[in-house]
Amino acid sequence: MSDDHTHVQDFFSPRAADWDSRFPDDGPAYAAAVTELGLREGDRVLDAGCGTGRALPPLRTAVGPSGVVVGADLTPAMLEAAVRAGRDGDGQLLLADVAALPLRSGSLDAVFGAGLISHLPRPADNLRELARVVRPGGVLALFHPIGRAALAARQGRRITPEDLRAEPNLRPLLAGSGWRMTSYVDEDSRFLALAVHED
Repeated sequence: MSDDHTHVQDFFSPRAADWDSRFPDDGPAYAAAVTELGLREGDRVLDAGCGTGRALPPLRTAVGPSGVVVGADLTPAMLEAAVRAGRDGDGQLLLADVAALPLRSGSLDAVFGAGLISHLPRPADNLRELARVVRPGGVLALFHPIGRAALAARQGRRITPEDLRAEPNLRPLLAGSGWRMTSYVDEDSRFLALAVHED
C-alpha cells in the first residue's frame, strides 16, 4: 500500500463512524447535484470515493431498478458505515482505489465524486482513470455540499491560488485528462463542476 493510500485511510478511518452525524443536512445538496448529472433510467454510474454512501440513494432513484450503481472507496471503515446505514441496498460497494478501478473501459455513463478531488494523489492520472471507465459523452460531477470559501472557513484556512477546485486550475486539469468542463458553480451552499468525457 502506498503512502497516499495510508494517508487517506488514516484521515477517514477514525471519522467514519460519526461522519453522517457530523453533516446531517447534506442530503438535499447531494440529491440536487445528482439531478444535474442528467441520469436516465438504466444508466450505469459510479460514486467514486463514496465514503458512507450518501449519494447512493439519489443515484439509485435516478437510474431506477434497471440501472447500475457502484460505490467505490479506499477506506474499509467508510464502506462499513455505508452498510450500517443500509446504503448497500442502493448500490454495489467496492473496496477500490480510483487510481486503478476494477471496471471495464467505457462501461459507465457517469461518475459522481463528492469531496474527491482534494484527496486524489495524482489528480491528472486519477481523472484519466475515471475517463477510462466512462463512455464517450458520459458525464463527471465533482461535488461538495458547501463551496470552497465556506469549506476553507470551516477548516480554519484560507483559499490559495493553487486550490485544484478553482476554475482556472480545474478546467485545464480536466481538459488534460479527457474531460471538457461544461458547468462550474462555487457558492457557499455548494460546489459543483460538471464535465463531459471527450474521446
